[in-house]
Amino acid sequence: MAATFRDHSRILIAYLLCIAVGAAVLLGSDLPPPWDSLVADLAATVVIFGFSLAYRNSSFYDAYWSVIPPLLAVYWYVDFEGVAVDPTRAVMVIALVWLWGIRLTANWATYWGGLTHEDWRYPLVRARAGRFGTLADFAGIHVFPTVQVFLGCLPIYAVMTRGQAPLGWLDAVAFVVTLGAIVIETVADLQLHAFIKRREPGSFIRHGLWAWSRHPNYFGELGFWWGLMLFGLAVAPDQWFWIVPGALAMTVMFVFVSIPFMDERSVVRRPAYAEHMQRVSALVPLPPRRD
Repeated sequence: MAATFRDHSRILIAYLLCIAVGAAVLLGSDLPPPWDSLVADLAATVVIFGFSLAYRNSSFYDAYWSVIPPLLAVYWYVDFEGVAVDPTRAVMVIALVWLWGIRLTANWATYWGGLTHEDWRYPLVRARAGRFGTLADFAGIHVFPTVQVFLGCLPIYAVMTRGQAPLGWLDAVAFVVTLGAIVIETVADLQLHAFIKRREPGSFIRHGLWAWSRHPNYFGELGFWWGLMLFGLAVAPDQWFWIVPGALAMTVMFVFVSIPFMDERSVVRRPAYAEHMQRVSALVPLPPRRD
């Protein structure tokens, strides 16, 4: 079922409100950066959680992943306007983050099933938590990804506040990785949605990028965060200890949580998928194994 105009309007209201609350907290905070941004990010998350509870649908949070990073990138650039940073690198990073955010949000909005649809993983999280289901919803579905994405955005903060170094070869690598990741994720999503329109019961996609990786969209998403990390290392390699953890945390989540979760569900619903797992790489696109 497709989302209605009313569904989208309610999501829009929720996000306008959460951004307004986050901005108010940010402007009124006495905390040093970037902790002020983190507190504002969490306050905005609480607003979205309120909508999730009110509508009994935690998919209100789904767009948060791609909506907030572009806003943080612009805020940090404007807020630290007096800091001597390379403007080309700063604008390059902002452009890439906005390209990623717009594409991912548009992909969600286009194929979102509306307020009657909730990501299948969320009820499982609440059910497994038993009487602590609401707490698990708040901490696991809302707060945890907010903190994780914020960690992934810290390289952007580094570029906007410590980017005095001139452009170099690592910036070129970072640009290619980040843009290439966006392209890979876009192609993977387009191939998947085209397949879904004509798939037969019990079938699963195994052509295009999906013939070389079981989750090429995840590979593209991870590549984006690793590309941002490279931008951060290009400006502050001596501060790797707070620039690198975001991309590493993303990798751990996808490799040890998201991919096993998706593969387990696919095996249950499509028995032939077990054999597919033996032949096709889980994440990194590689030639499929021959029998």
